[in-house]
Amino acid sequence: MNNGRFATALHILALLQYQKDEWLTSDLIAGSININPVLVRKEIGNLKAHGLVQSREGKGGGTMLAKPAESILLSDIYRVVRQSSLLGRSNEPNPNCPVGRQINEHINSVFDEADKAVLQRLGKTTLAEFTMKFH
Repeated sequence: MNNGRFATALHILALLQYQKDEWLTSDLIAGSININPVLVRKEIGNLKAHGLVQSREGKGGGTMLAKPAESILLSDIYRVVRQSSLLGRSNEPNPNCPVGRQINEHINSVFDEADKAVLQRLGKTTLAEFTMKFH
């Protein structure tokens, strides 16, 4: 998951918590992140599909958190955007090589341990706690 989606999703959610009494437009959010609003809308769609945000269309529309920030762990956000292991992916080695035929099994074990450590650490902080840094 080395593609920046976690940072984008966390930025979106932190901004929604920071301005929690307002419906925020994707243009406003994109301006804060300094990315294209299309990317923001795509990530909002993903966050909405996982129950973290709610949206409404039309004049006065936008996006808000769907549940209290105190109930959203940073690990929840990570799980929603994670597409692959934190450390990347294993390769396709030569099965005739004594190392190559076993390496992925051992690499995947390291990847799993790293992901568990990240999830454990992120599971100790709520979105509300993270967002308090901006007050």
